[in-house]
Amino acid sequence: LLWAPCAGPILGLILTGAALRGASVGTTTLLFAYALGAATSLAAALAVGGKFLKILKKYLGADIWVRRALGTAVLLGVLAISLGWDRGVLTRLSRLETESFEQKLVQLFKVDEGGLGSDQNSLKSEGDFPDINHAAVEWLNSPPLTRESLQGKVVLVDFWTYSCINCLRSLPYVKAWAEKYKNAGLVVIGVHTPEFAFEKSLPNVKNAVSELGLTYPIAIDSNFNIWKAFHNSYWPAHYFIDAQGKIRHHHFGEGKYEESERVIQELLKEQNGASTEQGIVKVNGTGIHAKSKISDVVSPETYVGFRRAANFSSIPRIVRDQPQTYRLDTATDGALALNQWGLEGRWRVEAEDALLEKPHGKIIFRFHARDLHLVLGPGPGGKPVRFHVRLDENDPKESHGVDIDEAGNGVVEKHRLYQLIRQSESEPIGDRTFEIEFLDIGVQAFAFTFG
Repeated sequence: LLWAPCAGPILGLILTGAALRGASVGTTTLLFAYALGAATSLAAALAVGGKFLKILKKYLGADIWVRRALGTAVLLGVLAISLGWDRGVLTRLSRLETESFEQKLVQLFKVDEGGLGSDQNSLKSEGDFPDINHAAVEWLNSPPLTRESLQGKVVLVDFWTYSCINCLRSLPYVKAWAEKYKNAGLVVIGVHTPEFAFEKSLPNVKNAVSELGLTYPIAIDSNFNIWKAFHNSYWPAHYFIDAQGKIRHHHFGEGKYEESERVIQELLKEQNGASTEQGIVKVNGTGIHAKSKISDVVSPETYVGFRRAANFSSIPRIVRDQPQTYRLDTATDGALALNQWGLEGRWRVEAEDALLEKPHGKIIFRFHARDLHLVLGPGPGGKPVRFHVRLDENDPKESHGVDIDEAGNGVVEKHRLYQLIRQSESEPIGDRTFEIEFLDIGVQAFAFTFG
């Protein structure tokens, strides 16, 4: 009860980190800490449990009643899970607003979130700027940049990948900073590190860079060499490097754009010896780039490929790398609980994606968010795939995303992220059922993201 439920995922994270970063003092320390945690947790359970049972044995039959009570609790738990009550409770809990409570804790304990705080001279060195020249597969928009050639410049390194919705929503800010501060000594370097295999294709990346209007240098990091050099684990991730080649600040994920710009201004001020323009850029992202309203997002990023699939609710369970006909569970009348999803039709589920083997295959998802996105790609040969989207069994109408019309019609022509649902912020956001039907064979479905 104390250790077993979380031991596997924790060990998985530690071993993944060790595999990516190699053997080191850090990974050895983590493994030792894991073993120590397991030992102390089990020792505490044995010590406390043994004493507790000795106390109970002083009372006639008390241990028997305790066992009966625990057995009854287990049976009630099984009943609750079988009826889906647990998902309802967890859903309600996940919707509780905790941000204000967390902020109070931060203020109470004066937690350092890695930001500037009230002292803008508190940016401490986090290590040296790795030399990324030879680590890159190729450079776009620039000849190869070296650590030496960047001496005297303030550098912002942005790890991104073109099908990542969080990266796409942060790009307008990165572009604005690159333009605003280029004459003041800022160099922005986008490091494109792929999440999916199709993002390793250089033509795909070049096309995305062109469509997104990125003009600053882009290092192609298809082999994860730059990613490993920074010990990075996130998309997007921003690293701020001063003119002496020291990493002085970092930020992972979306948000805190004003704080990030203040860091740029402070590092430029250090270099130039004079105050840099202090105003903050105003960004109004539209379409896919529109800012997410995080309080409305209850659905997590969900992968379709078997390697990271979760909450799958079709019959049969996922059959790896083999064509299989799937259907929703008729025992529940095809109804899905929140954040469950399923396939219908003939699909082959592979490690990263599901490939449609016959026309009119479907994916159904019960979600709670303003926006729904799906990473898709055409099949072999790049033949376009037509599809139709329904929301609660109706055409999406005014809730359609930028990649479909009001009737829910769209076409998969490239490997990229498609925005399929965009609900109005003026209306309450609730649980909705999304359905997409592909009229042609060959489509590849990779991952759902929300906003």
